[in-house]
Formats: sequence, C-alpha cells, structure tokens
Amino acid sequence: MAEFTEVELLRIYCGESDRIDGRPAYEVLVELARRHGAAGATVLRGVLGFGAGSLVHTAKLLRLSEDLPMVVEIVDRPERIEALLPRIEAAAKGGCITRQGMRAHFHCPVRVHEVMAADVATVKLDTPLPEVVDLLLARGVKAVPVLDAEGRVAGIVTGGDLLTRGGLDARLSLQQSLPEDARREERGKLSGRTAADVMTAPVATIDQKAGLREAARLMIKKGLKRLPAVDEAGELVGIVSRADILRSAASLAPAAQALPRFTAGLFQLARDVMFSDVPTAASDAPLSEIVAKILTSPLRRVVVTDASGKVLGIVVDGDLLSRCGPGRKKGILQALFGLGGDEGEAACPSGTAAEVMERNVNTVPEDAALMDVLQKMLSCRCKRLVVVDDDFRLLGMVDRDAILRVIAGI
Repeated sequence: MAEFTEVELLRIYCGESDRIDGRPAYEVLVELARRHGAAGATVLRGVLGFGAGSLVHTAKLLRLSEDLPMVVEIVDRPERIEALLPRIEAAAKGGCITRQGMRAHFHCPVRVHEVMAADVATVKLDTPLPEVVDLLLARGVKAVPVLDAEGRVAGIVTGGDLLTRGGLDARLSLQQSLPEDARREERGKLSGRTAADVMTAPVATIDQKAGLREAARLMIKKGLKRLPAVDEAGELVGIVSRADILRSAASLAPAAQALPRFTAGLFQLARDVMFSDVPTAASDAPLSEIVAKILTSPLRRVVVTDASGKVLGIVVDGDLLSRCGPGRKKGILQALFGLGGDEGEAACPSGTAAEVMERNVNTVPEDAALMDVLQKMLSCRCKRLVVVDDDFRLLGMVDRDAILRVIAGI
C-alpha cells in the first residue's frame, strides 16, 4: 500500500492581468515555488468568478478580453510551505491566499529539500570566533555556514575547523562539560579571530532538488558530514546532514522495495560493513592506558573486554570527564586536552577502566540487517554500535559512515 505524507496545499488567487515587476503574477509565483524546490505547482484558469471587489471575471464569448480569474496551487510539506509563504506574500502584495492540510503520495525520489533543516543559523565573515562557538552551542549544531556581504555562502565553520584551525582542544560536544576555568581557557584561544580565519572554503554545496543518494555520495567523496543546500540562484535555503539522510533512509526502510536504489543496500548485514580495528582494554587497565588509547584512536573510545573477548563496557572520552569525579577531573583534562594543568603536573590520575566505563553497551549481532542497525543508532542516538557474536564477544564496530556508504552505493 502506498505511503501517504502530511502536506499542505497553498492557493493564491489572482487575475490574468495582474503583474509583478512587469511579468504575469502567476508566472512569478510558480517560478518562486520552483526555485524554493516545492514538490509541485499548478496554475488553473477560471471561467467565472469575483473577488473582494465584486468585479466579475468571465470567459463568456462576448467578454473574452476581460481579466480572467487565475489560481496558483502549490503543494509541499507543511514546514516547507511555512518557509515559502513569506516570499509568496511579499511578491503577491495582496489578494487571497489559502492553506489547506491534506495527505499525498509522491511518486519521485527523495530530494534534499524534503529532509534538510530550513532554519539555518548563519554567521558573517567578520563574526568573532567566540560568537560562532556560542551560536553553535546554543543551537546544538556542529556547523554553521558563513555568508559574504551579498548573502552567498562563502564557507562553513565546523567543529573540526575549530579543532584544527581554531585552536580548541576539546570538541564542541564536550565544551559544556568543561569546568568554568577550562572553558575560559578554551575561549581565550579564539580571541581576536573571526569566522573567515578558520572556515573551510570553498565550501561544497548541494542543489536542494538533488536526490539524497547524490548528497550521500558527495559527503563520502569530500569526507563531509553536512552540506549547505542552495537554490537555482545559489542562495542558501537549508543544510542537510548525514543524520538527516540516515533518518530518511530509516523512515523509508519499510518501503525499500519501492525505492531500491536508495535503500536496498540496507538488506546487508552488520558483518558486511563492520571494521575490526577497535581499541580494547581489560577492566583493570589503568586510566593512563585508557587515555593513551583514546588519544591515538579516531574512535575516541575503548571497548572493555575480559580475557575471552566478552564485552564488559565501553569508555568514551566524555565518560572520563563525567565519571572520574572532581578530584581527578583536573588530571583528566590535562591528559586529554592539555587544559587546566601546570607544567610538570602528573598527566593522568590513578584509577582503572572499570571505574569509568559505561556498562550498558549499545550492541548489535553480526547478522543484524543494516536496516535494524540504523534504527538502533537513531533510537539510542549513537554514531557507532559494537558488533558482537552470540556469546557477546567483540567482533568489531559499525558506524554511520559505513551505512552512508551503503546508501551512496559506494
């Protein structure tokens, strides 16, 4: 049975002779909808009608030259109609506009504009870097497009940019967990610089009408987690992230047979895409060993196992801050990020993996379908899942990138 989606129908009533900047009003309105990436638009020509002015418009034989009534209908998701409406109202400058909720089934590939975030926080080239970080933390996002004086996308500042070029030692997701003195120390490294100093430029963008598979391929090719979405004029209209694509794939999984090019790869199993190079440690391993493994692994985590390889827990760098206790936090900050410690001070406090590990580990069996793996990633809000055998022994990990590659067909 076809899946139906909540949509809205926007109707704009005008006359055939109405003009916007010298062009027929209905043509301009359809063009606005097309540039916005609306799902569809239709112009209907009436044969008889009148509006608020009570002037009758008719197509009767003797009055063919009269101003006939016109209706422009635009269909899209409610949030997309909400974003488009201000542009329509500004262009129409009056007249009757109606909105009607309904359900629709779209016989077309999933497009970027259907899943992207349209309410995008942006900064300017000269925005001070501390303000950029404050905005990212306030909005709970990991990247912000940078606009030039004409409002075009000139670059993008990501969490990675702040680490590699901005001088931050702790990634964005850990900034709020830092003690106040360490947070001030981090902010001090940003002083005197702007978004233009650290942004990635030129920035890769994606047409809002591009398919999600195309977006996934571009992300994999460029090693990106998000892409600014633009309209035909190159203006920023949203941002699509890796998570947006994965959520869309998860929602479409039940209809995978109808969209094989996008979701069929999700019938593969966890063992088909997992990687086995996972840092491990025993439960009695000292914290110095745990920190060393975290620092040398891009995974930023260590799986704790027993002698047989059975998974006992997992340690993530954030756990070290939240679980080590105030007496040892200063040493952990110095060991992980070089923050808050005096020269010559011990690099890491005493303790073991068992004291800081999370015992409730998010795992999947090796024969789990990637559809199920993806669903679990989204439900537990985690980027990686530990793959285990029937005896709960560690086999490897599967991450978001692996699933994105499957969706991209790479």
